[in-house]
Amino acid sequence: MSILRDLLSLMFMVGGLFFFFVGTVGLIRLPDVLTRMHATTKCDTLGAGLIVLGVVLYLGFTLASVKALLILAFIWLTNPTAAHIIAKAVVQKDKETL
Repeated sequence: MSILRDLLSLMFMVGGLFFFFVGTVGLIRLPDVLTRMHATTKCDTLGAGLIVLGVVLYLGFTLASVKALLILAFIWLTNPTAAHIIAKAVVQKDKETL
């Protein structure tokens, strides 16, 4: 059972690293602010979620895992909210320059 838990947590962590990598590539390769922001916020939120879930699965139910899940909830709330506010500011600035 321990080997299965370790393999599953490793798969979550590798999946999270994959999404972090894809977000970084999107930040470098995409043409404008809105598409870059979309790539980074979606991939970073999902990557952080997978990595934290992998760590929680590896550690088991401890105080550290509860704290990690609270941090994950904070990331899930703040990352999309910040992206939305930044997108509104960029669109508003574009309207003002026209």
